[in-house]
Amino acid sequence: MKTIVAPTDFSVISLNAVNYAADLACVIGTDLSLIYVCHMPMSFSEVPASVYNVAELVADGEEQMKLLKEKMMSGTGNKIKINTEIRQGNVVSEISDYCSSLNPYAVVMGAERTGALERLLIGGKTISAIRQLSWPVIVVPPGAEFASIRKIGLACDFRKVLETVPVKEITSLVKKFHAEFHVLHVSNETGDSFSSETIEESAWFQDILGDLHPKYRFIGGIDIENRINEYAEKNNLDLLIIIPKKRNIVSKIFQHSHSKQLVLHTHVPVMSIHE
Repeated sequence: MKTIVAPTDFSVISLNAVNYAADLACVIGTDLSLIYVCHMPMSFSEVPASVYNVAELVADGEEQMKLLKEKMMSGTGNKIKINTEIRQGNVVSEISDYCSSLNPYAVVMGAERTGALERLLIGGKTISAIRQLSWPVIVVPPGAEFASIRKIGLACDFRKVLETVPVKEITSLVKKFHAEFHVLHVSNETGDSFSSETIEESAWFQDILGDLHPKYRFIGGIDIENRINEYAEKNNLDLLIIIPKKRNIVSKIFQHSHSKQLVLHTHVPVMSIHE
């Protein structure tokens, strides 16, 4: 049985993502695996034991995890199996190691809202997870609730379509929810004229995903991430898929902190699927 992994630190944002993950698991019929990682930002020798008591942190995490599992079982009417895991170490590394033993359907995380100091101390877990995890990552904005997935969008740059677009995963997702499919052609090109490469790749895209009857929208020029967000919200997308390839426009969005708002500041859940 496949599972959805939902990391939590028991914050409001992460608990909202856990609720989203539980509702999604109920709909698609998977297990739910909750994981809490007791983060170790520095060596024990640098902090007095009285200040940084790992045993207390773990014990507190175990108690909160027990209560959370009980709440989730009650909230889902015991429709799904819920597993729990508590670890110590680097958050994303431990999540990755846990996922390696499960091969999950997806990892569902909250879109963290951290200040500069907190990012320095604990790192940007959401963006790091998208970069490092091999499994699909769904980032849930604060307050977003799972109702259904009626409209799915894909932000794609139409480059090396055959080699990079995860056709099987996208097709399965769209058909599972009988969703309306929107394709956002993200490009540096402007105007009405496209390069021969773009025209050729768009033809390949139509061949491999044409049976999903996608609606196409060109998004180019500057401020691409904001324009993607605006389109997603204006057209009431329930999920936006991105493919952070090694050298494409979408991957470049993650190279600049101000542009990470595509994931961290949108009101639409974002699903990252690697090529």
